[in-house]
Amino acid sequence: MGRIDLASLALAGGLAVVAAGMLSFTFVTPFRVLLGRTLCLALGLLLVYHGAQRWPERWRPRWLPRWLLTTLAVALAAPVVTFVVYVASVGGDLDLLLDSGPWIRGLTTTSLSAFAVGIVLTLAALLREREARALALELQLELERSRVERQAAEARLAQLQAQIEPHFLFNTLANVQALVESGSPRAGPLLGSLAAYLRAAMPRLHAGGPTLGEELTRVRAYLELMQMRMPDRLQWRIEADAAVEPLPFPPLALMTLVENAVRHGIDPAEDGGQVAVTAARGDDGTLRASVADTGVGLAPTAPVGTGLSNLRERLAALHGPAARLVLSEHSPRGLRAEIVLPA
Repeated sequence: MGRIDLASLALAGGLAVVAAGMLSFTFVTPFRVLLGRTLCLALGLLLVYHGAQRWPERWRPRWLPRWLLTTLAVALAAPVVTFVVYVASVGGDLDLLLDSGPWIRGLTTTSLSAFAVGIVLTLAALLREREARALALELQLELERSRVERQAAEARLAQLQAQIEPHFLFNTLANVQALVESGSPRAGPLLGSLAAYLRAAMPRLHAGGPTLGEELTRVRAYLELMQMRMPDRLQWRIEADAAVEPLPFPPLALMTLVENAVRHGIDPAEDGGQVAVTAARGDDGTLRASVADTGVGLAPTAPVGTGLSNLRERLAALHGPAARLVLSEHSPRGLRAEIVLPA
């Protein structure tokens, strides 16, 4: 508050030029002399204005608002500063100043003009500063609200992450349990593969900066496990552009789609099917990662599962409304789920 900037100096200078031009129509004094006086007067009142704004709060009476203090200071200073300027104009000769009718009229006219213009401009400047402070407060509140919303989104994301990880692990363990109970000879190798997968994947689930490449590694390990469980009914492939693998990607997002394709698409189909995972940049710069299966597909009346609902909420929490999860039919049969993340 109260800091003199270039804008204030430019405004004061412009008003001084205008005032000198207007006074030149009624004064016989040369324009350059009038301009010198109005410039000094404008600078003096500007210093008074900013000095009143910087007046220590402890020295201001409680009954006197800051805006009124500033207005009174400028109003009282207008005739004083004008008198000082005119004294300087006559070289300090007070007798010449006070005994000359033209000098007295010029002093009076200039004082009244400075008084009126000073009050109007002071009130306008105070109103502008009040609006600026209100805008700054509004921006500060908006930043604080954004910070709180971001913290809430992070907390919600952590909650959703905690729901998804057990969901995936328990489903995988249930598949292993089915093989063990059936006495399948593939149970041993499958348990070994699962242990290797968990050692590789679990430390990464909460690591900072997860990438699409790490997610594809987990997906590949999961599909290998599922293919050991049903070797004659599941085929899979992964096609990913190497340029997108280092990009940030929500952990277990693709895994949720792959698990959904195997569990609800391939498993119920009599002859099984294929799961195709692709990842690349779209023409609009977005990151597009999809999982398509040739399973039984999604019935029109079937509700969206917990995993997909949570995934949609996670994407929204991380990337806002620009992130999408799009479900569509896959020709000739099956379901295609695509994650679209903003560029």
